[in-house]
Amino acid sequence: MRLHPAHSSLLPVFFTAILSLAYVETSAQTNATPSAKSSPAPTANLKAADAAFRAGSAAYQQNDLPTAHAQFAKVVHLTPNVAAGHTAFGTVLLAEGNPHAAAAELEQARELDPHDTNATLNLAVAYEQLHAYTKSVTMFDLINQADQILTPNAAIAYATALVATSQPAAAQSQLEKALAAQPNDATLHDTLGTVLAQQERYDDAASQFRQAIVLDPNLPAAHYHLGSVFLTIHDPANAVTELTQANALAKDNIDYILQLIRALRDTNQDVQSAAILRHALQLDPSRIDTKYELALTLQASGSAREALPLFEQVVAARPQDSAALINLGLDLVQLGDAKRAIPLYLTALKLTPNSGTLRENLGVAYLQQADLDHAIEQFRSGLVVEPDNPQLHYDLGLAFKLKDDVPAAIQEFEQAAKLDPVLPDPPYTLGVLFMQLGRFSESQVELEKATTLRPDHGDAWAMLGNVYKQNNEPEKAIAALRHAIELMPDQPSPHITLAAILIRQGDTAGAAAERKKAADLSRVAVSRQRANFALDSGRLLLKRGQLSEATAQLQAAVAADPNYAEAHSALADAFALQGRSADAALERQQAQKLTQAQSTSGANSPSRQ
Repeated sequence: MRLHPAHSSLLPVFFTAILSLAYVETSAQTNATPSAKSSPAPTANLKAADAAFRAGSAAYQQNDLPTAHAQFAKVVHLTPNVAAGHTAFGTVLLAEGNPHAAAAELEQARELDPHDTNATLNLAVAYEQLHAYTKSVTMFDLINQADQILTPNAAIAYATALVATSQPAAAQSQLEKALAAQPNDATLHDTLGTVLAQQERYDDAASQFRQAIVLDPNLPAAHYHLGSVFLTIHDPANAVTELTQANALAKDNIDYILQLIRALRDTNQDVQSAAILRHALQLDPSRIDTKYELALTLQASGSAREALPLFEQVVAARPQDSAALINLGLDLVQLGDAKRAIPLYLTALKLTPNSGTLRENLGVAYLQQADLDHAIEQFRSGLVVEPDNPQLHYDLGLAFKLKDDVPAAIQEFEQAAKLDPVLPDPPYTLGVLFMQLGRFSESQVELEKATTLRPDHGDAWAMLGNVYKQNNEPEKAIAALRHAIELMPDQPSPHITLAAILIRQGDTAGAAAERKKAADLSRVAVSRQRANFALDSGRLLLKRGQLSEATAQLQAAVAADPNYAEAHSALADAFALQGRSADAALERQQAQKLTQAQSTSGANSPSRQ
């Protein structure tokens, strides 16, 4: 977690009193360093400069920076060898957000008068803003040696520079010193919290952030940082609360938006996350990290196809970003394109060779390609790095099963279940494997575990119904199969098994009804297969620019399955490209109706892994 201190908006340090430039001129000539070429200024220049200096000081105190800028620029022009003029002009430039120009003026001031405390302090702040942290610390150390009490803004800049130069303890000390003088300054508490969080002292950091919020409930950075701590310690619910407040206080801050999205994704609020991220992209369409977060959110919600172009843009911008490469590869695997995913994983492997998760992902891609030997090689390599990773053991078991090495597969599945007793996949797969081997008692034990661990697993209930049937427990079988039908209303196979049990019990009418339902569902499944084939063909033709041929295929998809929202949506795209706006609008409206209906019923909703 990277936290950023919240700088206050106070003006840079200025003069404790408005000096007469005539006095400063005399002092400068007396104390000039040998390298400074001083010569007395004409009396007229000196009087004009003195007047400009006073006018600039008054304007600065009123926060009238344009007037102060003009007046102090005049001072520097009229009396270039006076340190106070350069200090004043540099201070105004710093307040205007121009640290480059400010540093040049303040460096000149220090060359003319090395003991100019104001120049030294503001130069330290300017260097911190320029990320010249070593130089900044050097200047701040000079102020520190003089025992001058820093303003909260200067103390924050000093602490930031110390952290950047790997001196967190010194940064903490400076902030605590500043808090002793200003105990009710919310930004100081917030910045101290960031320093503690960077040292992974999360409880202490959270305490500082809470104190900052008590002192200033409208300080967005404190809410942002406290939310970030909650996110780091895996408390996403509280993270969402604080980050939502930060976003309400600092609308359109993209860093805050992205952190809120991470918390929302951890609480499975993907729909809301996607809407917020699309807004963030409108604020800055070129921002890659926003595209990346949107891609991750879409991927997590099952919208892999929509996420794909975003991942591709991220990888194009960050070709050495291992995480981006891995997620693009994962997206391609989810879309069934392991061939394109494997080179991405291999590139990521060169960047992060000791990642067990990456080895697992690469192995899964090889499995999708039916390259079992390479899959086994990757899973075994992953287990060298992470020997207690249950998912790697499970995936290795799948590879052995596909190679018909049943004893090795069983061993890996059992090891996965031992390492993670609440993982539902190993007992389910063991139950299926034991059923295929005719070991029905063992199968029943495993499938009962699977349905207990994941009660919404329709396939597991259907398999358990089959096993109960084989173990001569028809009432349990009927209950399990009816539960499977509730969970999978579009699947014909549980109806077929249930019909077989009912006919044995003499319920011919019930059996006939179940067979009819199975036949109807089978026809629907065949229609969806035809629609999918036509849809894929139409999309390919659409990419090639063959509009009439694409339209014919997409119309065939709609005809094969009129309730297929994706087919209507793709046909709308084809009509729009042909200028058939009315037809396109009708198809989009139909697609939207079908999508809403499916969302309401819960049918065909994507499952999260």
